[in-house]
Amino acid sequence: MTKKHLDDPTVFSGMVRQKWNFLKGALAVSRVSPLACWFSSMLYCFGGAVLSGIMLAEPPIAPLSNGMSVLLASVMWYLVFYCPMDVVYSCAALPPLRLVLSGMKEVTRTWKVLGGVTQAHSKYKDSLLVMIAIGWARGAGGGLISNFEQLVRGVWKPETNELLKMSYPTKITLIGAVLFSLQQTHYLPLQKHHLMLIYTIFIVANKTRMMLTGSSSSPFAFIESALYRTLFSSHSPYAALSGDLTKACRDNGMANSSTPHASTKEPSEDRSPGPVPPTEPGRSTTAKDEVESGEMEKKIN
Repeated sequence: MTKKHLDDPTVFSGMVRQKWNFLKGALAVSRVSPLACWFSSMLYCFGGAVLSGIMLAEPPIAPLSNGMSVLLASVMWYLVFYCPMDVVYSCAALPPLRLVLSGMKEVTRTWKVLGGVTQAHSKYKDSLLVMIAIGWARGAGGGLISNFEQLVRGVWKPETNELLKMSYPTKITLIGAVLFSLQQTHYLPLQKHHLMLIYTIFIVANKTRMMLTGSSSSPFAFIESALYRTLFSSHSPYAALSGDLTKACRDNGMANSSTPHASTKEPSEDRSPGPVPPTEPGRSTTAKDEVESGEMEKKIN
């Protein structure tokens, strides 16, 4: 993969901007430290299993025990970054193949979320929150641990935390974890295979639509905006107090900026001058002294 490919914004659509940034950073690391680049790629591939293992107090390196999966991921990593003339990357960037690969990834997402929910249900049968958390971590772990993955590449960007600004894959994975957890606890009257089919068709169709249209907007944007305005942006006494305080500070700042410079003098500068001391010997006379001496001569004459 060459830098020319990654600097072309038309190669990727808006919804894979996060992977684009990952590849741009990993490309530089691949030339400096292939080991760090490989480890970062493995975290991106197996991040969900690693994170869910940590949350369930299981060995985080257990996903690496599957030698065939690690070997396949390592081969793909090498072909993407070091293949001559970027043949593999150029083929994967073709729109038809990208659609197929993206659809396969969404199908894999369904199995990951369901696997995490089932694993949590086997240990915590009555804990809905635990099942949602493990299913979410299993399906979107690569994005949730992106800050740690960036540290491996020598990058620290805390503002890119997924909890601060969730991307579409993270949101759709959370929704899937909630649905499958409700189905496991029999709060959702649907069979498991029916829910899997409905959820998979929805995410594959929506991902295909986003790729074909080049749109990165979430289909739940309107619902999210309505819920936020209803539940989290209501006027409270604290909000009113904060607004009044902000307005007072702003007004005070404007008043200070509009005050003449003379008013900012020290109190000692505003005092009226005291009596003028007599002129010392050898001191040069001022214009005022000359006027006073002229008036005295006129009186004497």
